[in-house]
Amino acid sequence: MWGFLWVIISYIIKAMYLLFRVVRLYKYLVSEHKEYVLSKQVLRSGTAIGALVREAKFTQSKADFVNKMSIALKEANETSYWFDLLHDTNYKMKKCIKI
Repeated sequence: MWGFLWVIISYIIKAMYLLFRVVRLYKYLVSEHKEYVLSKQVLRSGTAIGALVREAKFTQSKADFVNKMSIALKEANETSYWFDLLHDTNYKMKKCIKI
């Protein structure tokens, strides 16, 4: 029981760390590059990860927990896609997204 709880807590901490980086990247892209479309996609998918992981903490069944975490993984994959796209289109993101 406690081991499972610590796993959830570690996922929440990691998701929050990513969330802070995503928000900082969003602010940077909007203020420095006036980039609104890609930055909004990164913000949406990046913040969804934290919300889903946190929601998984209060699921009522193991199946529901697995479902929430699976959706969070899909959002993480989408966020990675937007990071790659920003990188490949030569946006200089400084150290905003180094994780």
